[in-house]
Amino acid sequence: MLSYLLHSGKNQKFPYYLRCALRTWLLPDALFRARRGALLRSIEARPDRDYIHSRAAYYCRIPGPAPLAEDRGTVGEFSLRGGHGSVYFFDTHEYLRYFPAPLRWNYRFGDVNTPLPFPSICKSRPVGEAGRNNVLLNLDKVRHFIFLHDRKPFRQKMPRAIFRGEIDGKEHRKRFCQMWYGSDICDVGEIAGRHVVCPQWVRPKMTLYEHLDYQFVICLEGNDVASNLKWVMSSNSLAVMPRPTRETWYMEGRLIPDYHYVEIRPDFSDLAERIRYFSTHPAEAEEILRHAHEWRAQFQDRRRERLVSLLTLDRYFRMTAQQV
Repeated sequence: MLSYLLHSGKNQKFPYYLRCALRTWLLPDALFRARRGALLRSIEARPDRDYIHSRAAYYCRIPGPAPLAEDRGTVGEFSLRGGHGSVYFFDTHEYLRYFPAPLRWNYRFGDVNTPLPFPSICKSRPVGEAGRNNVLLNLDKVRHFIFLHDRKPFRQKMPRAIFRGEIDGKEHRKRFCQMWYGSDICDVGEIAGRHVVCPQWVRPKMTLYEHLDYQFVICLEGNDVASNLKWVMSSNSLAVMPRPTRETWYMEGRLIPDYHYVEIRPDFSDLAERIRYFSTHPAEAEEILRHAHEWRAQFQDRRRERLVSLLTLDRYFRMTAQQV
């Protein structure tokens, strides 16, 4: 178990919590509020100015000044004692602390997969206009934003797909396992959660790097998005999935099928055809991998990510008819 924790490929939580705690309690909020104006103004002199504005507008799509119908309190009242999970608190507070304490706001933490009735900060939303009140920040990133260093080229991997995931309460994943368990196309396994759907499907835990012995990794949405998509797209294995219906800070709704990932039908019926095609056309597969790596790389510029986050929140407060 200890070996798995140390070599799983996932982000280690202790360094994350230590860094967050030091940042939160050693540095006063006033220091960050004093820097907000200069940081936002610096965007206008950057060569990627339009890119930053485009992303902030994508994350915050409130359709015109929309006063909050209800709120969770003020920026200054937000605290770890408020009953939110510590990961959501730390990831929100990292950028919220740049803004004046009297500003009022709304949030919905956890896995959000439905449109919200009023403008709220959250981790996820439905793709499309229905989710315009769901304003995205990069939340729970210690779990979701994982970068892997995959040294094995696509052509040296097994020409099969692999799926590992929890099935309980996720009917689409259950249908996938019923269709493809035991096939020569896909190595299917259920990860035992609170409830096991089918004991025959249960497989031992694998590290993320063990998944990368396969040319293809199945990415199926769970309670919101497919949480493995981000690390798969940083590897030399192809992400295989139906077109996303939900999105996060990763902007899954902007991904292009068969350009950033291999698209399969929502009923999974063409999986074998798609796997066989790309395993026998490795040059085309490697082109998709190149585009996937380019997409993934845009989130690794920490300074720019901070500016996008601040501009998104600035837009949120202005679009909820507040003076920032």
